[in-house]
This record gives sequence, C-alpha cells and structure tokens, in this order.
Amino acid sequence: MAEVVLMPKLSDTMTEGVVAEWHKKVGDKVSSGEILAEIETDKATMEFESFYDGVLLHIGIEKGATAPVNDVLAIIGEEGEDVEAILAELKASSEKEDKAEAETKDTSSSEKKEEPSEKKTSEEVNSEKSKETTEKSEKTSNVTSSNDRVFASPLAKKLAEEKNIDLNLVQGTGDNGRIVKRDVENYVPYERPSGGFAPLAASGEESFEEIPVSQMRKTIAKRLSESKFTAPHFYLTLDIDMGNAIAARKSINAEEGVKISFNDMVVKAAAMALRKHPAVNSSWRGDVIRRNNHVHIGVAVAVDEGLLVPVVRFADAKGFAQIGEEVKVFAQKAKDKKLQPEEWEGNTFTISNLGMFGIEEFTAIINTPDSCILAVGGIKSVPVVKEGQVVPGNVMKVTLSCDHRVVDGASGAAFLNTFKRYLENPVSMLVG
Repeated sequence: MAEVVLMPKLSDTMTEGVVAEWHKKVGDKVSSGEILAEIETDKATMEFESFYDGVLLHIGIEKGATAPVNDVLAIIGEEGEDVEAILAELKASSEKEDKAEAETKDTSSSEKKEEPSEKKTSEEVNSEKSKETTEKSEKTSNVTSSNDRVFASPLAKKLAEEKNIDLNLVQGTGDNGRIVKRDVENYVPYERPSGGFAPLAASGEESFEEIPVSQMRKTIAKRLSESKFTAPHFYLTLDIDMGNAIAARKSINAEEGVKISFNDMVVKAAAMALRKHPAVNSSWRGDVIRRNNHVHIGVAVAVDEGLLVPVVRFADAKGFAQIGEEVKVFAQKAKDKKLQPEEWEGNTFTISNLGMFGIEEFTAIINTPDSCILAVGGIKSVPVVKEGQVVPGNVMKVTLSCDHRVVDGASGAAFLNTFKRYLENPVSMLVG
C-alpha cells in the first residue's frame, strides 16, 4: 500500500520548507532510514529520512520549490500503484475539509448579519455607475500606457506631444508614478548653463535586482517584529575598563595550545553574573514569569542570510577555552547550515557582539523568549582618569536591552555592574 510523505515540521517556528536536494528520483528503491531529501527550514538545511520501504512513485515538490508544512512531499509504495488515483483522493479529501470549514464560517457570519440597508436612490446608483466607468477608463489607459512603455494618462500624452516633450524625461506624481497633466505642465527642461564648463551629464541606466526572501530571513523578520512591537524595550549602557582583561587574555594565550577570545570572556562573565541576578535570566510567559535556574547563553552568529543563535548550555560551569571551542564549532555549523534544533533552542539570555566589526556601541532587539540581550561593542583606546591622573585606557561599551515586563531598571543595572566587575577583574571568574 502506498504511503504519502508530507512536508515535515522540522523546527518549532517552521511553517514552510524548501527542498534543497533530492537524494532519490522517481522509480528508485527506498529503504526506511535512508536519506530521501534535504529540506531547508527557517534556520538550517536538514537531512530528511524515509520512514517507509518501497519505490519512490511520486515527487510532489521539486528541487528548489517552497511548500507549506503538510503539503505532499512524495509518495512511496509498490511499483505500478496508481499515483493519480492517490492524488485525486487526497485532493477530494482536502476540498471536502475546505468546504466544511467554509460552511462553518458562513454559519457563523450569518448569525451576525446586519439589517439590510435601505434601497439606494437613483442618484446614488448613477453616481456609482459613473465612478465605475471612470475606474475602468483609468485602468484601460494604464494598460495602454504600460504597453507603450510610458506610464501616463492620455491627456498627459496629448499635452506632451503638443509641447514636444519626451515623456521619458518627466517624473510622474500620480498613483504608482503615473505621469498626469500637471507633471507635463510643470516640466522644466534642462538647460546648459551659459559660460564656464558645463557639468558632466550622469550616464548609465537605473536597474535593480529582486532577491527572493529565504525561509531564514522570513523567520528573522517575523520573530524580531513580534519582539520589538510586543516587548517594551529599555536600554542600559555601561563603560568597562578592559585593561586587566587584555592582560589576562595575553597571559592565558601564551600557554601552548590555548587560545581564547574576548568574546569567550564576555560569555563567561555574563553567565556568572546571571547566576547572581536570576531576574535577568527570566522570560515572560503571559500568565507567569519563568525564572530559569540554569544558564544557557545564546551567541548570535552572522551568516549570509542573517543571524543564527546557537546556545552554549550551562555556560556558568564552563571555562574560557571550553566556551571558545563550542562557539567556534557552532559558528562553522551555522555557516554550513548544519545546526540542529537542539543546538539553537533553549537560550535563557543572548549576547550579540559586533566589536570585531569595528562597532563601538549599538542596541539589540531581544531574542524571545529571553527577557534581555547584551550588545557588545569593540575595545577602544581612550584617555581615562585613574587616581586623579589622565592615562591611556582601553574601554568597551556594552548595552543591555531589557523587557520591562520582566526586568526593572534597578535589576538590569545591578546585573551590568556585576558583569563589569568580573571583566575588570578576570581572576575572579576563575575562582567563582
């Protein structure tokens, strides 16, 4: 008996997927556990295994095509089975469900019907007919204009012909850039200035490229919009003296086989500070605020299509080197689109570091369901005052974005000051 394989839901946020690659073609034998296809989700490209034995009878979604979750991906069965009959049965079943849903909606809406409106007067009818005629006329002229490659009203065309004006040089101010009468009347042709050198005319041609929105970019747009417009953000910024951190990192990296980055130190300091300030290690859940006893740090990683946030779990219990190794592996997996769901889910706090790109200071949008995200800038050499003397210093700016439903200003400030103390005295992180 044939088995219908549907587009799988491979992540909690996935609503549709793209078939990146087929590993089998129609007519090939398929065994349970074999890789059938590669599916691009909103966060990664994942291998999809067959759950059935048989022959691949039908491919429902071609390579490179996008389809919603639960659309027909493939049909696997015995050779010679009637695929068309199976597809027809699926279509009939789907139409029956749609019809039942529509009837339910109609029943619901009929209960809320308003009283019939009064009969329209002849003047109202004539007015609507006149409006319809005008709209049809405008639509007709628009089509004609598009075919002529100039988007202009007939009157504007006639006037331009009389005035010997090239409509390609006129900027339209009507709907969708349409050239109308006033544009032709107000058109002032370019005149070469008298005397001196005439400015060089700009050459070239306007052009653009439209890039399809990837599954990852769609999800980033949706989640960040929801976060920004749902969670009331506020921001706290602090300067951190990185002199001791620079010296500590240099000393650690002098050891053979050990290399840590400032980001590894930032992750460790944030994890230890979260242990002391659980209010920041929390999330808004509607009816409750979830206060996490574990510390899972999400580290934003830039990839070609946006950002992925792999998670360093129990970061407070790990050393600099271990954190650094994990982040390095995750970053490579993210760029190769090989991150697995368990590697990007479950964060309780997020860090976004743009210091390596020369950014001194920025604010970040909270990565839900976290209540906070820490934006880390680069280390800058500036004059600082120490013991009443102006001396050279190395300062790093950090900004904490907070969800005011969960974290108050005092709680956020207390966390930042603890974080600052750890980075300004790195030895305390080794014994904490």
